[in-house]
Amino acid sequence: MNLRRDVFQAIADPTRRSILMLVAAQSMTAGAIASNFDTARPTVSKHLQILTECELLRFEQNGREIIYHLNPDKMKEIADFIEPFRQMWDEKFNKLESVMKAYQKREA
Repeated sequence: MNLRRDVFQAIADPTRRSILMLVAAQSMTAGAIASNFDTARPTVSKHLQILTECELLRFEQNGREIIYHLNPDKMKEIADFIEPFRQMWDEKFNKLESVMKAYQKREA
């Protein structure tokens, strides 16, 4: 059975977010990624499998090594989804700032 993993479920896990941060800085092998965590290597492999299944990571085989790369296109999908929420909160904070400035002027 081929299960399609949800990107947002994948990034909900702090270990997977840490893996994404590592690989965003530099493409890495599974062993290099695992060396950054105090968990068993099969656990990290499972995280890599999930990130690969939802296409946040891509990999290439170079001989016996598998090198993981961040998939910027999939990351952009996440950013595009979040952008309207960021804009909404920016507007709310800007309004709050205006109210606070007006209040401070009245108090002075």
